[in-house]
Amino acid sequence: MNTLEIKNSIRDVPNFPTEGILFKDLTTVFKNGKQLQEIADALYELYKNKGLTKIVGIESRGFIMGPILAEKLGIGFVPVRKKGKLPADTIEESYEKEYGIDTIQIHTDALDPNDVVLLHDDLLATGGTMKAAVNLVRKFHVEKIYINFLVELDFLKGRELFEEGIEIESIIHF
Repeated sequence: MNTLEIKNSIRDVPNFPTEGILFKDLTTVFKNGKQLQEIADALYELYKNKGLTKIVGIESRGFIMGPILAEKLGIGFVPVRKKGKLPADTIEESYEKEYGIDTIQIHTDALDPNDVVLLHDDLLATGGTMKAAVNLVRKFHVEKIYINFLVELDFLKGRELFEEGIEIESIIHF
């Protein structure tokens, strides 16, 4: 995989979603079929021998590569969504963001203790959303949790939110 080419394809959007934030827009990568395939193949190689049973994707960009990888691995996909977006019984977790409090939810029947789960999102910044997702998944007492991001903003040190023992992989680093 040509990570430099993919890294250079990511669009910077200043002042989104709020003033002072430089947003890393991966839609410029996803629209490129070759790069999309390269990322899917790289993720497959990383996780094909981990015994995964479910991919848990974080709304909304975790809904792009998460299902692609789940299909390649022949396993299920579970969405974690913002409060009020899932139709059946849910459990939830609230967390602080740079600009307020947010809440995410997962269906109460989404996982079971025998699951080996990969939590996936497009980007690790401060880590609050993924930490809340980890807390949600832990409520199911799953066998093992892995975490994956396509991009990690190393200077924000979001990785430090997670305790030892959780394998965290990011493909591209800024």
